[in-house]
Amino acid sequence: MRQQIGSGSPWEDIVGYSRAVKVGNIIEVAGTTAMDGDTFVGKDDLYVQTKYIFQKIEMALQQLGGSLNDVVRTRMFVTNIGNWEMAGKAHGEFFSAIKPVATMVEVNRLINEDLLIEIEVTAILQ
Repeated sequence: MRQQIGSGSPWEDIVGYSRAVKVGNIIEVAGTTAMDGDTFVGKDDLYVQTKYIFQKIEMALQQLGGSLNDVVRTRMFVTNIGNWEMAGKAHGEFFSAIKPVATMVEVNRLINEDLLIEIEVTAILQ
């Protein structure tokens, strides 16, 4: 059985994607940024953006019956790998006890020049 949730963004229908999809006991959360509708959170602050994103991801997981405890993989795409410690600090605040596998890579840019990070996660419900 497949369940999916949206964020309400008009881009979901235009591009054809969902905020998160659950198939069986697996939840995939799409690339998530520090945008809340038209409001931007944490301009010029990678740490604040990362924390806000993980809060958004947590809400998406909860809507599909999961939690951060179910996360087995995180993927972080940053625009400046030199600032990795700020993203890493926020990641640790959410996952220090859970310890999913994690990937962080530098990308040239994201869809908005003020975005410093985009994050995806995979969760497996027990």
